[in-house]
Amino acid sequence: MNFDLTEQQQLIQKTARDFAENELKPRVIENDENSKFQVDTYKKMGELGLIGMPYPKEYGGFGGDYLSYVLAVEEISKIDGSVGISYSVSTSLCSGGIFNNASEEQKKKYLPDVLSGKKFGSFGLTEPNAGSDASGVQTTAVKQGDYYILNGSKCFITNGPLSETFFVIASTDRSKGAKGLSAFIVEKDFSGFSIGKIENKCGIRAAQVSELVFEDCKVPVENLVGQEGKGLGMALSTLDGGRIGVAAQGLGIAEGAFNVAKKYMTERVQFGKPLFKNQYLAFKMAELELEIEQAKYILYKAALDKQNKRPYGLSAAKAKLACTDAAMHVTVEAVQMLGGNGYMREYNVERMMRDAKITQIYEGTNEIQKLIISGAIFR
Repeated sequence: MNFDLTEQQQLIQKTARDFAENELKPRVIENDENSKFQVDTYKKMGELGLIGMPYPKEYGGFGGDYLSYVLAVEEISKIDGSVGISYSVSTSLCSGGIFNNASEEQKKKYLPDVLSGKKFGSFGLTEPNAGSDASGVQTTAVKQGDYYILNGSKCFITNGPLSETFFVIASTDRSKGAKGLSAFIVEKDFSGFSIGKIENKCGIRAAQVSELVFEDCKVPVENLVGQEGKGLGMALSTLDGGRIGVAAQGLGIAEGAFNVAKKYMTERVQFGKPLFKNQYLAFKMAELELEIEQAKYILYKAALDKQNKRPYGLSAAKAKLACTDAAMHVTVEAVQMLGGNGYMREYNVERMMRDAKITQIYEGTNEIQKLIISGAIFR
């Protein structure tokens, strides 16, 4: 197996790294404190081709490969996990749902603006009573003439207050349960659609997360994606791709915290020597380095499975579990190794620790990933 990156992949990796250092890093603490997302900065990512990275040029994408996209999410998330998840949701979830399931007309209508960064995209599945059990969706869609009338709400929707394009799952036949779910493309200006509560979060504070509210929301029949009753399958397959994006976010957060700890241990002197001369701390860093490296190649394997059109649901679950558990472990250890400074905001690792926690929860909790993996073992 060849682990070498191509020249183009290395260039994209460097482009994302430089962008994160120059454009994101100077304002990352301020944006976290104020729960502010820099829309202008996001649009610059679109201009660089990062948002449309893994999609064909005919739909407004960059025409790159999926691993390049994963590398970009990883680099962005080393500096700012909030931008990392906003980027991933627009690219993996909203655009992925449309690209893999929608008609040519729908793709050409909605993808170019999202993939260029001109517009944000969101994915509307989660509800107050439908979290890990996606089949519990209660939002309804009733066909009336030329429209579907949607009623219900979604919660914890990343990019919600910013987005203009939403890939939404609703029930067109409640009597069929999960087999009655369908997918729709909803525009923010559709009658009866509104943004509800904007969440005040522990981490990824700059990312904008909200409720979506449907009150007799009129969605044109041409905005039904595929056929009625196929929505759950679309949602779950889309989540597989989203898990790879979240894994890349988690890996980036872990690497970012590791880099801060490495720099600190080189510069901080205690008992007459740099901290890294303390064997316990040096060995701890060795363990974290190994954990990150293991997670990285599990992630890249999942990305290549998707890129090469191999089954990737299981490898995505493994990547999500490995990378996000690494993110939580590495950030907690980084805070500890920086001591009192680690708890202070200017050193960034406390923010990374807060950002890391949600990666174990969204896009399917890590307990769900263990169900997927163990199910494959004993199938």
